[in-house]
Amino acid sequence: MLSLLPNLNHSFIYHMDQTEGPEPRLRVSRILKKPLLLLAACLLAALPVTSTLGQSRGGSQLPMTELPLNDLSAFRPVAGNWKIAGDATADLDKKGVLNAGKGQGVLVNLPDDKNKDNLTSTFEHGDMDLALDFLMATGSNSGIYLQGRYEIQLLDSWGVRNPKPGDCGGIYERWDESKPEGQKGYQGYPPRLNAAKAPGLWQTLKISFQAPRFDGSGKKIANARMVRVELNGVIIHENVELTGPTRGGNGEEKAMGPLFIQGDHGAVAFRRIRYKNYTSAPVALAGIKYGYYPGKFDKVPNLQSLKAEKEGSLPELTWSVVPNPEDRFIVRLTGTMKIVDAGPYLFTAEGGGSVNLTVAGKPVVEQYSKRGPNAGTVELAAGDQPFELVYYKPEPWVNPALGLYVEGPTLRRHPLHVMSSVPSRNPVDPILANVAGTPRILRSFVDFRKEPNGPTKRVTHAASVGTPDQVSYTFDLGTGALVYVWKGAFLDATPMWNSRGDGSSRPMGSVVALGTSPVLAVLGDRNAAWPDTLPAGANFRSRGYDLDDNGNPVFRYTINGLEVEDQLRPEENGKYLTREMRLSGTTPGNLYSRIAEGRDIAEVGKGLYAVDGKAYYVRVAADAKATVRKTNDRSELLLPVQGNALRYSIIW
Repeated sequence: MLSLLPNLNHSFIYHMDQTEGPEPRLRVSRILKKPLLLLAACLLAALPVTSTLGQSRGGSQLPMTELPLNDLSAFRPVAGNWKIAGDATADLDKKGVLNAGKGQGVLVNLPDDKNKDNLTSTFEHGDMDLALDFLMATGSNSGIYLQGRYEIQLLDSWGVRNPKPGDCGGIYERWDESKPEGQKGYQGYPPRLNAAKAPGLWQTLKISFQAPRFDGSGKKIANARMVRVELNGVIIHENVELTGPTRGGNGEEKAMGPLFIQGDHGAVAFRRIRYKNYTSAPVALAGIKYGYYPGKFDKVPNLQSLKAEKEGSLPELTWSVVPNPEDRFIVRLTGTMKIVDAGPYLFTAEGGGSVNLTVAGKPVVEQYSKRGPNAGTVELAAGDQPFELVYYKPEPWVNPALGLYVEGPTLRRHPLHVMSSVPSRNPVDPILANVAGTPRILRSFVDFRKEPNGPTKRVTHAASVGTPDQVSYTFDLGTGALVYVWKGAFLDATPMWNSRGDGSSRPMGSVVALGTSPVLAVLGDRNAAWPDTLPAGANFRSRGYDLDDNGNPVFRYTINGLEVEDQLRPEENGKYLTREMRLSGTTPGNLYSRIAEGRDIAEVGKGLYAVDGKAYYVRVAADAKATVRKTNDRSELLLPVQGNALRYSIIW
């Protein structure tokens, strides 16, 4: 559902005084000195609590149309600056350099003085979801124009602390040449934070756009909106109203227009361009009838054999025909759905209890318990389709609620229920840990997930560190692993501190998931498998941490007979994070550090490695003798430990 609220480009910040004190060289984490607090945290963590902090939802959940990039047929004819390639690489240290590899699947722009055309799609769109990956050359500039008129800026904004509308992800300014200098640009919107990665890395942009509305005479009656914009997994805009075309937009506003990519400013590459046009009218419900069945049921019964205590008709979908909301009951709703376009339809139900849905005689949602799946997809023909929805509230203490949402092949997700059928939950003020003038350390549980839909592992000895450079990381005090690195805001501690809490906090901003495996290992040979957990013979023991003169922690631990001082600190005003380990003792033979792991790892410059499909870089000294090796379908970057120091940087 589209919320017609004002643009919210800020967050309310709540301070949490859990940081170690500012004294230099403070020894050991303070929580280790407070066993009662530690015991309380463990007891709270044992309670079965689900966080009430909701996650925003945006973008299509059904398959999108992907533009074929085996040639340029999806676009209008252009000059020679646009070409199809198999890959793209940029030189991190050379401005404007982008190289295109042979093959298909990547759209590349290499402008010069004679060839610098913009690119226009052959299709037009109104309301649309758009998702794509892009890769910027160093210092480069481009932009995506919805309907050819409303620009989301693409720019090498790596390291920018306070982004403006002209930075990556910004909604570019409108322009008025009649105004005085310095005032010509207006109504531009910067991203909430700078989520842009370094040049040469693939970045992901997702846009949900609502086109302007016009009456029968062609008069505009509603402005266009950026419903939601995500950059690298971070929401940077929500519900921003656009009063007119941004600077560089083509022509007057209309209900439809082509996708437009700026090509005259700098080298840039694109891949996986997917879109979904929304042209259907909302699904309408008609002839809704209900039956009310009080009682406790072990499972949803055959209602055809039961007589309803109460029956009638309804103008809208709701559970509220129930005389007493505290009762156990079943409400059966039947009627007709008016389907405009044939195709797959995704239905998502929510309720205080169980919801079962059948459409056109086909089971769609079969949630026989409140733990069951709450969504399903069904192929529907155009026309009137019968539906049956059965809502069962099994316990008196469950708050009744019934919601049903639908998304179709040309239909944006919208609710089918009356809004009062899903009562608003008690609002929860987010509890956000921020960083001021010195680094901040927060001990908590952290849930690690390498892939978006992969398994989750709880890191129970996590120390998350935020810095004034807006660079943060999570360090595992139990293994020495560097779990996450990210830029932007620090931590969402709502799951940890709201109500009973579950002891966990979540990274915010543009996050790179690294791993939970041990930082150092002695291998039988350089082909031996990297351990997932610490071997008993490693004798790992955490010794807490000190703070240096700037408040940055220096983690201390023993492993394989070595005393290790492990420090991470931002470099070049937060452009990247450098890790330096200093070792004391006799270094065992075949001691390695696995400094990166992913689907693929490639050396793209002397000592510079691109990891996981160019998701991030790792940089080592040119003489560090780093080794890339394949393990099944994964790659690892190993660094042999020589002497008493080990150093590398993570760039994203």
